[in-house]
Amino acid sequence: MTPEQVNLVQQSFTKVAPISEQAAVLFYDRLFEVAPSVKAMFPADMTEQRKKLMGTLAVVVNGLGDLGSVLPAASALAKRHVSYGAKPEHYPVVGGTLLWTLEKGLGEAWTPEIADAWTAAYGTLSGYMISEAYGSAQAAE
Repeated sequence: MTPEQVNLVQQSFTKVAPISEQAAVLFYDRLFEVAPSVKAMFPADMTEQRKKLMGTLAVVVNGLGDLGSVLPAASALAKRHVSYGAKPEHYPVVGGTLLWTLEKGLGEAWTPEIADAWTAAYGTLSGYMISEAYGSAQAAE
């Protein structure tokens, strides 16, 4: 990621943070719509899960300028996700859902540059997480 992309992700996230509760609802509603099979991996009461999602996003977004600071936590998260039943093929679905949610949340502020920056951020992190959880051969697929 370029420094400009990091800046775009961080600036755009400050506009999503105030509506984090609604954004998390949008995210999971959309995820369960496009990938209904993953719903079984989640609790019936999603309140805490939604908070975890937005908290984790905030930590990652704030750490993008010093990626090494968030990689240990990303590695641990990736390995925990394996125990929940997550598979490498879930990562692109989650990424698409995240981008869709951000587009809805940002409205007219969602630009091609911001979309590219978020795509780069998610691609970097998800590739790392997949390689940590499943090995580097899976991350290349």
